[in-house]
Amino acid sequence: MNGTAKPQPSELAGRDTELLAQYAAALRYEEIPADVIERAKQCITDTIAVALFGYDLPWSTMVVRFAQKNGGGGNSRILGPGGARVHAPAAALANGALAHAFEMDNLTWPSCGVHPGATLLPSALAVAQERGLGGRELIAAVVAGAEAMIRIGRATQHRNESRGFHAPGTTGPFGAAVAAARLMRLDSTGMRNALGVAGSLACGLMEFARCGSGAMVKRLHLGRAAESGVLAASLAAEGFSAPESVLEGEFGFLRVFCGGGFDRAELTRGLRESYATRSIMLKRFPCHITAHTSVQAILDLRAEHGYDAREVSSIHIAGDEKMAGVNNIPSPADIMMAQYSVPFCVALAHVRDPRDPRSYDESALRDAQINALAQRVRIERAGAHPAPLAAGLTVTLDDGRVLTRSVAAFKGTPEHPLDQHELRDKFLTVTRHCNEHEMQRLFDRLQGLENEANLDWIGAAAKARGDAGIVNRD
Repeated sequence: MNGTAKPQPSELAGRDTELLAQYAAALRYEEIPADVIERAKQCITDTIAVALFGYDLPWSTMVVRFAQKNGGGGNSRILGPGGARVHAPAAALANGALAHAFEMDNLTWPSCGVHPGATLLPSALAVAQERGLGGRELIAAVVAGAEAMIRIGRATQHRNESRGFHAPGTTGPFGAAVAAARLMRLDSTGMRNALGVAGSLACGLMEFARCGSGAMVKRLHLGRAAESGVLAASLAAEGFSAPESVLEGEFGFLRVFCGGGFDRAELTRGLRESYATRSIMLKRFPCHITAHTSVQAILDLRAEHGYDAREVSSIHIAGDEKMAGVNNIPSPADIMMAQYSVPFCVALAHVRDPRDPRSYDESALRDAQINALAQRVRIERAGAHPAPLAAGLTVTLDDGRVLTRSVAAFKGTPEHPLDQHELRDKFLTVTRHCNEHEMQRLFDRLQGLENEANLDWIGAAAKARGDAGIVNRD
C-alpha cells in the first residue's frame, strides 16, 4: 500500500464521458486545422458517392421503402433519385444503410471498429437539412463525432467484435449522437445525455459471418447506428437523462461489450492535442478492409510478372487473426459474403477489376474460374506480429515459379491518401449510373462545402441516368 486512497466508483463516474461531451460541445469550426477539415470533406464526399451507388441494391430498396413509409413528411433527403424527403431519423436510417450497402464506405487506419462516413454523415446531414444549417456546421459536427467515436473505437481494442458484436454497430450510435447533438446545439450536459442514451442503443451481431447466411443484416447495422444517434440527441434535447458514466462505468459500454480487454485511457488520449479525424481512410476496393492488402499484392504481382489466372496453382496468405478466421470464407453464399471473403476477393482480382464495384455482381459469384481460384487460397496467421492488416502473399504458378509480395499499406490510408484527382475518379466511377454532368457538379460543389449556407441540394441532384443494373439481379 502506498497510502494513496483508491478512487471510489462514485469519484470515477462520468469522468471520461464528461470530458468527451465537453470537448464535442465546445469544438468550433474556426479551431479545426485545415487538413482536418479537408479530411472531413473527403469523408463526406466519399460517403455521398457510395450511398448513391447503394441506393438501387435489393437490400437497400427495402430500407428505403420502410423509411419513406414510416418517415414521410420531413425535410431530410434520402440519397437517391429524386432525393425523397423524410423526417431526420428515417433519413439517417436509410442513408446509413445505403452508405454501407456495398463495402465501400470509409473507416480508419489502423482499423478501430468504426465507420465514420456511414455513421456520421447520415445523422449529421439529416439534422442539418431538417434545420436548414450549412456546410460549416456539418463539417464541425462530423469532426466532433469522429473525435469521440474513433477514440471509443480505439478503447475497445476490437474486443467487442471478438466477443461477437459487429463493432461499428456498437460504436456508431455514440459518434452519430455527438454529430446530431452538435447540430442541435446541445451544451455539454445535453451532449453527455446524448452519449448516455446512445449507449443503450448500441447493437449488431456477427452471426452473419459465422453461419454463412443473412449478411444483408450487416448493412442495417450502420443505418441503425445513424438513426440511433438522431434519436439519442433528440431525446437529450428534450431533457431526457442517461448515465453519466455510460462509457467507463461498471456496467458501461466498455466493460459490457468488451469484457476485460479494453483500454480506457484511449477514450481521452490526445483529446485537444491531436485529431483522430486524420486517421479516416478511404477504401479503394469495394470489399472488406481485411482483403485490401492482399488484393493490392495481387495487383502488384500481376503488373510486375504479367501472369494469367489460369496459371495459378496455389496462393498462400500470411495475415492477421481476422483474415485467417472471420474473413477466411472460400465458398461465400452471396455477394455480401463474397465481399467479406478474402479468398474470393483475391481470386476476383485475378479475373476482374477489383476497383470497380460492378465487378462484384451475381455473375462473379457464379464464375467458375473465380470460384476455383478461391479454393486454392490458404490463409494462415503470421508468426510475428505484423503491422495492422499487413499481408504476405506467395503465389505459386503451374510452371514452378514462386512469386512473393508483402503489403502493409495502400492508397487511401492517411500515409498514402487519395489525391483530388483520385478522389474525383472514384466518385465518378461509383456514380456512373447517375447523370454524369450532375455528378461532376455535385463533386465540385462538395469541395467548397464550407461555403454553403444550406444543404438541401445534397440528394436533390441525384437523378438516375436510366441505365439500371448496378448489380446483376438475375
